[in-house]
Amino acid sequence: MSLVLAMLIDRWLGEPPRSLHPVVWMGSYLGWIGRRLPALRPAAAFTLGMMAWLAGAAIVAAVYGCARMLLAECPSWLAAVATALLLKPLFALRMLLLEVGSVERALAEGLESSRSRLRRIVSRDTAHLDAGEVRESALESLAENLSDSVVGPLFWFALLGLPGAAVYRFANTADAMWGYRGKWEWAGKFAARTDDVLNLIPARLTALALSLAGGNRRLTLQRLPREAARTASPNSGWPMAALALSLGIRLRKPGVYALNEQADGPAAGDVALALRRSEIIAWLAAGLFAVIRLSHLLLGITHG
Repeated sequence: MSLVLAMLIDRWLGEPPRSLHPVVWMGSYLGWIGRRLPALRPAAAFTLGMMAWLAGAAIVAAVYGCARMLLAECPSWLAAVATALLLKPLFALRMLLLEVGSVERALAEGLESSRSRLRRIVSRDTAHLDAGEVRESALESLAENLSDSVVGPLFWFALLGLPGAAVYRFANTADAMWGYRGKWEWAGKFAARTDDVLNLIPARLTALALSLAGGNRRLTLQRLPREAARTASPNSGWPMAALALSLGIRLRKPGVYALNEQADGPAAGDVALALRRSEIIAWLAAGLFAVIRLSHLLLGITHG
């Protein structure tokens, strides 16, 4: 019940104010504690980066673990509502759909407007992207964040409750801030590898759902592993490749990789279809994970 209610809160209300958003607090902690880490020697940077990550994850787990224990003493209806309110900021479906949709709408206003909107959801340089590349980048962000920002936190909530979802979101935030090569190569290595491990299952579940939502499901599933391997990431290539194959379109990061390279680039209709499918997949995943979570709770009551 809490998971579905959290999805409804997301649909109706969207994100809480920044001052009350736990993911913003996580980012503030990571920014504060990590500001000097890249300047250290590799061994020290890695060790202190790992310790800073573990300390942050422990704080997050403790806070949400205490919340879970307190809610266990409340009436079931109140616990369900409070759990939904605490879970909602740990995933972001509505914001993802709105941001990707706004890039497509901005294309009607002009290329520079769409590049500006795209910068809100991607880290790559958008200054020289043409209209087709803007659309491809937006769809790649949709597929990757469907896994990272929706399926991932809901999956870990289903398995480990609020602490699991919160630590996953902390790990994802740390990877987004620290998980880069260059100056963060050593300080962010532990954060990047931990995020890779936590996303192994969610990324492939998302890819499977996107593959099954398309037309030629068998061919998509056959080609998926090979296409996913074209990206350097062990996880993000899976949902991106699945979206490209299921829609029959090409998705590229110029000069880095091309997924389903022989197909044409996406059109406006492909973006609209991808948004509809992503929303449906998110709701189906929420329903599945709600059943898994309920079964865990019922087993716990039975064993108790």
